[in-house]
Amino acid sequence: MEIAHVPVMLEEVLRMLKVKKSGVYVDGTVGLGGHAEGILKSVEGGCTLIGIDKDEEALKIAKERLKGFDVHLIRDRFPNTDAVISNLGYREVDGILLDLGVSTLQLKSEGRGFSFLKDEPLDMRMDNRQTLTALRIISGYPEKDLAHILWQYGEERFSRKIARAIVNVREQKPIRTCRELSQIIEKAIGRKGRIHPATKTFQALRIEVNKELTELSMAINTGINILKSGGRFCILSYHSLEDRIVKHSFKELAHKGMVSIITKKPLIPKKEEQRLNPSSRSAKLRTVEKL
Repeated sequence: MEIAHVPVMLEEVLRMLKVKKSGVYVDGTVGLGGHAEGILKSVEGGCTLIGIDKDEEALKIAKERLKGFDVHLIRDRFPNTDAVISNLGYREVDGILLDLGVSTLQLKSEGRGFSFLKDEPLDMRMDNRQTLTALRIISGYPEKDLAHILWQYGEERFSRKIARAIVNVREQKPIRTCRELSQIIEKAIGRKGRIHPATKTFQALRIEVNKELTELSMAINTGINILKSGGRFCILSYHSLEDRIVKHSFKELAHKGMVSIITKKPLIPKKEEQRLNPSSRSAKLRTVEKL
């Protein structure tokens, strides 16, 4: 299927990365290649881009998009960036970008199970090689554990009520699809306002399936070690849990004298970008420079 991909805050990302000719840059979540293309075009293809993603389908699209540029596209997890660049013959890089969260491809592709609006199997894997799925969590996690991840990763104040409702239903029949789960949640807590009542639960399940917050912390530690002095590390986050980890990790690195914080407050999208690309509205961009 044709997926239109608009990279979030591209202008700000390029300004923060300070891309230079002959530099080597890592896009640790290359996705459909939007930011990667912007990085390469900003110096007329005069730099090297290492794009990492665990989503095979996304990498195929990025490969087409980035034809003709000096690009290495690797299927891996972004916490493994040190091993990836070492295998390519590099010890250090000039800049790193992480664009966190779920992609347009994952939300819109059929059968991926990320959206509560679709009647498809509960999956939510960014990497289809792994065994843990949303279905396994919903079917097998004890009620207490379900409530815990909904609270911890979704900041869902009705976490216990939702967990109880899920367990009650699955004792009678299997819960197999996104729509079934969405309906269970809506019945359990009702619906008020514009935000769908399943939103936070689906976020929590996605984070648990893909171990997103654990991988983020690992990626920051790995990334800073392979960054050249003067190199920049940019991270785009989309919800408070991610942003909190980025903020505190960058502060800790600054306290250790390893980096200088470039963005004292996170940059956010301009109003015009938010209007044209609603998925950018919650984005926050933080940047540090290696000392």
